[in-house]
Amino acid sequence: MKVAIQGIEGSFHDEAVQQLFPETEIELVKCEAFDQVTQCVKNGKATYGVLAIENTIAGSILPNYNLIDADEFEIFDEAFLNIQMYLMALESESIIDIFEVHSHPVALLQCREYLRKFPPQFKIIEGKDTASEAKRIRENNIKGAAAIAGKQVANRFGLKILDSNIQDIKENETRFVLIGKRGASFSKKVPNKATIKFQLDSEVGTLSKALQLLASYDMNLTKIQSLPVLGVPWRYAFFVDVTFGDPQKFYDATEALNKSVKEFKIVGAYTQNKENAPSELTKVLAHGK
Repeated sequence: MKVAIQGIEGSFHDEAVQQLFPETEIELVKCEAFDQVTQCVKNGKATYGVLAIENTIAGSILPNYNLIDADEFEIFDEAFLNIQMYLMALESESIIDIFEVHSHPVALLQCREYLRKFPPQFKIIEGKDTASEAKRIRENNIKGAAAIAGKQVANRFGLKILDSNIQDIKENETRFVLIGKRGASFSKKVPNKATIKFQLDSEVGTLSKALQLLASYDMNLTKIQSLPVLGVPWRYAFFVDVTFGDPQKFYDATEALNKSVKEFKIVGAYTQNKENAPSELTKVLAHGK
């Protein structure tokens, strides 16, 4: 099975794939950017894609919401990774030798306070992803440069760890979602979480009424994210995550909500996965279906 990710082997996206499919042979389709991930799934070069969607320090990765929405993808599953950041460089280097640090922009943002401690002439360089930047330093024998990445990256590429757990908040988690074309999931597991999207009129109180309607059906709102509607100035779409105990109540709630909002759709109904259990799709694939 082919799964598209942003990054290479050893990246956090690779870890998320391994967490979702621990006993399944996966061929990674490695992409340099998030939009390439969705294009690979859209064009059939990969069956599924895994995208980081939010982080406890950096917040929501807003462009990825638009990517999932634009091409009518569906969310099938989720995974959470505890993200610990490490500063790494060539074996010959010490921390006083470093004058520039490379990493993915989101990783750099998670270590902002740590990086502020370095002198003004110190360079912060945004790269494609955490693992790729570390690999480039190793393969090109770049001295004076360090990468910020996970510990597994240092082990994979033979780099020396100069500093550990450098993220601003020690309890740092990133949520990843498994996406695919609509109807590409064969999971039989009963959903207890969903992501929905809708737009509202500009009348006073419309958002409050929509959320009250969800609450009246015992929907527990776990996240709400607004994004501008492209091409329509000052209009916003809302992406809402809800959890629930009764799937029928969820579908009843969406039917009622659909009558009072605009552009409503279910982006995905899946199983909440804070325990990071293997994806239900693993069982399907194990039987050759």
